[in-house]
Amino acid sequence: MTSQVPSRIVITGANRGIGLEFVQEYLQEGQRVFALCRHPESAPALAEQHKEHPDLLTVLPCDVTDDVSVHHAFDDVAAQVDGIEVLINNSGSYGRKGGTVADLDFREIEAVFGVNTLGPLRVTRAFLPLLGEGNNPKVVNITSIMGSIHDNGTGGSYAYRLSKAALNMATRNLALDLREQEIICVAVHPGWVKTDMGGPEAPLTVDDSVSNMLRLIDSLDAQHSGGFFNYRGRELPW
Repeated sequence: MTSQVPSRIVITGANRGIGLEFVQEYLQEGQRVFALCRHPESAPALAEQHKEHPDLLTVLPCDVTDDVSVHHAFDDVAAQVDGIEVLINNSGSYGRKGGTVADLDFREIEAVFGVNTLGPLRVTRAFLPLLGEGNNPKVVNITSIMGSIHDNGTGGSYAYRLSKAALNMATRNLALDLREQEIICVAVHPGWVKTDMGGPEAPLTVDDSVSNMLRLIDSLDAQHSGGFFNYRGRELPW
């Protein structure tokens, strides 16, 4: 983003990987960032960023699966700003990789849904009052091509695939629901990225993924709302 007035950004799952890179790159742009994660006291990289940018970065506890925790995070943000421009729902959980229907652990699937699908809905609903006061507000749900029904040719990873497919539908619903409020909502696949979740064999660096997503987020307008895009802005099949 290049506006002279700093944008106000809320990022969940901000303690590592893609979320942390979003924090770092937005801070480099001079934006006002609220970094949310479950255990800030165990997030040394965020603590270091706060030392470097004490006036731009606020680190807050937030468990996206817990209503009370999310509302406390909202209250903390609302006490400092009267609106936000971007909400990035980045918190994620994978669950068991591979596997067949015989291997399913339904409690695990429910837990993954709680983070990947219900979490973004819970956070978005809580932050609607601030989004409504933002300038050209945007909700960015970090999803995955593994949530694409069209693209699924290998199966497995039930919890992750199902939860991301549901998040894609939730994103489309949010876009329709919030259209009159002019809040843009998109689902973005960050690529296969070298993170704790993506693993060392992933071909894409976190920096490359996030820098491209920042350009995409900056370019979003009403015609994109409800869409499913990769990190370079290419529309993906549902």
